[in-house]
Amino acid sequence: MQTDTDVLTAPDLSWRENALCAQAGPEFFFPAPGSSTREAKQLCGACEGRVACLEYALTHDERFGVWGGLSEKERGRLKRQSR
Repeated sequence: MQTDTDVLTAPDLSWRENALCAQAGPEFFFPAPGSSTREAKQLCGACEGRVACLEYALTHDERFGVWGGLSEKERGRLKRQSR
């Protein structure tokens, strides 16, 4: 007999539908090493999906790019602070 806790559910990705990043190319959020992330972070700051995006990145250990307005290093610091 299968219960609700036995069923794996896919993460809620509905925030991506209206995310501003969907209107920009991936190179915008995954810049070359040493390149600025300022513009990507500004776009994230205006996005209604920013919090959900950041939660997704932290939950799924996204190690590259700007997610939820934070760079890889910033997300790493946030994870260390929350321990």
